[in-house]
Order: sequence, then C-alpha cells, then structure tokens
Amino acid sequence: MRGGLEQDREFHCEAFGKWILAGEHSVLRGSPALVFPLRSSSLKLSFFPSSEPLHVDFLGSRGEEMRLLFWGVLESALERLHVDRSLLRGQVKLQSELQVGAGLGASAALCVAVSRWCADQGWIEPKGLYDFARSLENLFHGESSGVDVAMALRAEPLRFLRSGETRPLALSWQPEWGLSYCGQRGVTSECVRKVQMLEKTQPDLFESLDEQMSQAVELAERALWLPESEESLGLLIQSLDLASDCFEQWGLTSGKLGEHMQDLRRQGALAVKPTGSGGGGFVLSLWSKGTLPEGLGLLKT
Repeated sequence: MRGGLEQDREFHCEAFGKWILAGEHSVLRGSPALVFPLRSSSLKLSFFPSSEPLHVDFLGSRGEEMRLLFWGVLESALERLHVDRSLLRGQVKLQSELQVGAGLGASAALCVAVSRWCADQGWIEPKGLYDFARSLENLFHGESSGVDVAMALRAEPLRFLRSGETRPLALSWQPEWGLSYCGQRGVTSECVRKVQMLEKTQPDLFESLDEQMSQAVELAERALWLPESEESLGLLIQSLDLASDCFEQWGLTSGKLGEHMQDLRRQGALAVKPTGSGGGGFVLSLWSKGTLPEGLGLLKT
C-alpha cells in the first residue's frame, strides 16, 4: 500500500467544461464527435500540504454540488492506486462553476482534476492520465466514451474518436452560438440505457440513427472548415437539424427540454439541439448575426 502525499508542495489545476456540436451517443460505438471547451465555466482544484488530516473546502457557485461527487471520485481513485486515505494530509480547495447533470462535462472535469492531482503525487504516469480519468468517469456514466475527459484534458476544439484518433478542429469562422438551460436535469446513464435499448427493440432504426448522427458530424466539420458564407451556414443548420432529429427519435427531448427547444425556435433560432446526453440539461442554438437574445451567452469556439 502506498503512503500519504509524497510531495511537500502546492498543486493547482483547472479543467474546463464542454459542449458538443454533434456526435452524442453514437460516439460510444466508434463514430466521431465534435466537442468544444466551455471557457466560461470550469472546475479548479488546489492542494495545500500540511500536517493536518485531509480537509476539503467546496467553493464557487456550484461547489456544494460537487461534495458527494468529489468524495466518491477520490475514494475510487485511492482504491485503484492502493493509497490509504487516512494518511492524506493537507487542504483541498475545490471551486466549481459547472452545473451537475446539465451536459456540460462536470463529472469529467472533476475526474480529470483528481487524476492530475494523483499524477502530481507520482502515483500515475502522465501518459496514463486519460485512461485513469476515463475509468473514474465510468462511475457516473456506466461506460464513458472519453469525449468529455479528452476535452477537460486538452481544452481545445476537437474531433474526437473513441479509438484514439482525436485531432484539433480546423475552424474558419465563428458562428453565433447560444447556450441555455432547459430547467430539467438529465441523467447520462439513463439516456445511454434508453438509446441502447433501441438496439434490441428496433435494430434497424438504431443503426440508421447512428449513421445519421455521423452524417451530422461530417456536415458540421465541413461547414466550419469552409469560409463563412450562406453555404457554410446552410450546412451547419442541416447538421444541427439532423442531430436534433436523432435525439427526438431516441426519445430524449420530452418535457421541459422539448418545450425549451420549441421556444428557441419561436424566438428565431436557425437550429437547435440538446448538447450532451439529452433528457434535459443545456440546449445549443444557432443564430443569425446580431439576433442572439440577451442572456443566452455567446460561445466562443
């Protein structure tokens, strides 16, 4: 069994949230996903060594939401690393602005921050950070695709493939993106199970929706690679419409989520879709230049 904290020095890290343009759910089965950092919201973890038993302060607008999650992730990490928690000494300050259960990658940011802390103690090789953080995120999703973890680690626009062929996205222009909460929490593991159940009940539809989501990814990537024009905007609208239709056919847009999407369309959004697993959480919307309603926030890619 490994001992307590080996490094007598402070540690600080920051992990950003994420939003997904296209590729949700199908990414679990090898299709690509386009994911972007949410630089307006992040999770920060700081460690200050001392001779006192480990104490954790939960700070920020969403800090308290992380209390139970943090201890669960830490216990899992220490168990995997054969580290005795009773030997840990010092103070952790965990500051979070990431809403839990909203599709913004809060659990992945936490898993990455804890993994980086463990690596700083010499318990994990840096090259093993991704795999270790992804194994921790399985606590929340049952089976993590790794896309949220990859974003929390790299904090740059990515074309993500579960196989590991992940690369930065080439972006030629900045669309007018909005991001808004529907008022209903989504549970990723339940949404994943619902989509997977479709494979047993309607296998043909299940396969066609995976193909449709992959097509949405390819259209969006081409739209962002082309110079800004009516053509590239049209491709982006088509991409979001295809992705949104997948969520609807998966049965993941009911209740407040579906109502919020309809409200955004009535306000003039060119296209809307859930971002994340669906069932609730945040909605991504695309707007013509200068028409984004106040309060939706502009996402910088």
